[in-house]
Amino acid sequence: MVRFCRRLFFLLIVRPVLLIILGMNVRGRENLPTDGPAIIVANHNSHLDTLTLMALFPLRDLPKLRPVAAMDYFLKNKVLAWFALNIIGILPLERGAIKKNPLADMEAALDRGEILILFPEGSRGEPEQRASFKRGVAYLAKARPQTPVHPVFMHGLGKALPKGSFFLVPFNCDVAAGEPLTWTEPVSSFMETLEARINDLAEQSHVQPWE
Repeated sequence: MVRFCRRLFFLLIVRPVLLIILGMNVRGRENLPTDGPAIIVANHNSHLDTLTLMALFPLRDLPKLRPVAAMDYFLKNKVLAWFALNIIGILPLERGAIKKNPLADMEAALDRGEILILFPEGSRGEPEQRASFKRGVAYLAKARPQTPVHPVFMHGLGKALPKGSFFLVPFNCDVAAGEPLTWTEPVSSFMETLEARINDLAEQSHVQPWE
């Protein structure tokens, strides 16, 4: 029943909103993973970011798509927690927790052949403003060095539904997926390469700055 509800949500709500109300321009769709394990890394400006990335995949792939999301935000009440865990399928991350291995749940998900969706900037930023990536994604790639990391750049979603807003503004959005990379030493080099790939995708998209 839960899987059926998830499919209906993406088929009848998410896809029509993205394709009809907003309009979605996708480049490099062929660079998205067709199977797991895999890691998708993207910039983050809106709650629509996760739904947009998931909507790019066939409905049959929804069960193996696992967006990594903050436990303190999405599990703060029972209704939101049920929706986040069962319909979106998030992998909860306890921010600020001191653990022996804070990446253990993500590593286990990759070992199950799932596709993780990560936003290394952390929380959503200001509309269409990018922040530096945190290094957790590099340590995850190091722990599973054969896992492909797929860079994705998104533009416009921060205007369509910016942080703190509950009202959707029709605005054409762009998604660009680049060729995957895999772990290379050291951490700093991997992060530089990853952010450079995102920068290249942004430049190729020829997007207009936020005004």
